Amino acid sequence: MSPLKRPTIADIAAAAGVSKGAVSYALNGKPGVSEQTRARILEIAARMGWHPSSAARALSDGRSGAIGLVVDRPAWVLGIEPFFMQLISGVESGLAATGTALLLQVTEDADAEEAAYRRWWGERRVDGVLLVDLREDDPRLALLAELGLPAVVVGHAGVPEAPSVWMNDGAAVREVLAYLAAMGHRRIARVAGPAHFVHTRERGEDFARSAHELGLSGVDCVHTDYSGEEGARATRRLLSGAARPTAVIYDNDVMAVAALSVTQEMGISVPGELSLVAWDDSELCRLVHPSLTAVSRSVPEYGRRAAAALLALVGGEAVPDIQLEPPVLVPRGSTAPAPRP
Repeated sequence: MSPLKRPTIADIAAAAGVSKGAVSYALNGKPGVSEQTRARILEIAARMGWHPSSAARALSDGRSGAIGLVVDRPAWVLGIEPFFMQLISGVESGLAATGTALLLQVTEDADAEEAAYRRWWGERRVDGVLLVDLREDDPRLALLAELGLPAVVVGHAGVPEAPSVWMNDGAAVREVLAYLAAMGHRRIARVAGPAHFVHTRERGEDFARSAHELGLSGVDCVHTDYSGEEGARATRRLLSGAARPTAVIYDNDVMAVAALSVTQEMGISVPGELSLVAWDDSELCRLVHPSLTAVSRSVPEYGRRAAAALLALVGGEAVPDIQLEPPVLVPRGSTAPAPRP
């Protein structure tokens, strides 16, 4: 069976009995044909299943009809981390009614990510990009400004070069620490993501400030790459030390689930001897036993609002920073009063 032939402007012109120029005027909304002829051409084009070529549209109006997202994480990490799956689903939901596509690129180093932006710009593949995992002194901001590629930052406010869609983690950090402190926990540790991410540093500042306000001596922090393997390794180190924590907070759900396996391996009872808290609630947190206490935030909403903000920016609108509802603590079976000395 031969593949269906994609209809062309010439096919539509032949079916409508008009010139190719008249079809072009009608399809592109330009003057040059009567409204009656335009309506007839559009009806025939729709019936034939015609859709505008993104390449041709880019040549005519400079728009590609797509936005880009580069995730600089190993592909295998991305495949098991619910945060990015939820974020991407939210972006796709926000784009669905607009006819705009999402171009996703997974890279494993900063040079490859920079090359992706340059290639997209040179080939007019995207109209703008979403930036995730903002880094300290992030070179991507200067590069995108140089290219003239509109960008929206996801997860961090106050970036002069681009508008942001963000949540304030400070209130949730205090809620988690106050909850653990109220149950008698004083030796609390945090297993965090990479230190060069801005949101990792800012969340650490929130932990230090809240710990001081609550009269805690501090929250020890171990940095990882967000993977389950690194989360498990960090957990073993913390639980093998002389001053073992009675509670550990993880910067993502994957590491918290891996930590639960480590406690079983080491014969440490959760929550009897150790309480665990995961950042970003997900199905993973609810499926394990005991179910994990978690910080819940609407990640798909992140994606939807970021996509809408970027489309508005591409359309020439002034887009302010957008603050979403703060995360909330969801207590479950992995937290309990601290063990008695």
